[in-house]
Amino acid sequence: MKTIKAYSGMWRITEMSEWDKDFIDLVAPGHIMLKSDGTGTLAFGAIEAELDCRIEKPGTIERLSFSFAGWDEGEDISGRGWAEISGNSMSGWIGFHMGDETTFKALRKGTEEKKVPTRRCS
Repeated sequence: MKTIKAYSGMWRITEMSEWDKDFIDLVAPGHIMLKSDGTGTLAFGAIEAELDCRIEKPGTIERLSFSFAGWDEGEDISGRGWAEISGNSMSGWIGFHMGDETTFKALRKGTEEKKVPTRRCS
């Protein structure tokens, strides 16, 4: 069984089913930051939230489940979600209490694809 430590670190949100890249990075680069003590933060759009995480194993799939509480443009928000990892990739679901829900994909910081400048020969 993986531990919370396996999920620890900074994860860059690269894709969400309900919002485009411009919204994900509206205020700052969208991310999930997880600490080995089971706490963390979630930020995308104008959302900033604190996470409380646990490892769960529904059936044969192991994943990180979390609840969150924070703010969206000054309004209180809360919800829950889950994430699974495979190597340096994370995928999961986020649901806001009585509101929107979205799937997401993220990459461990430092492993994102970087655009390589192209050289033109004269």
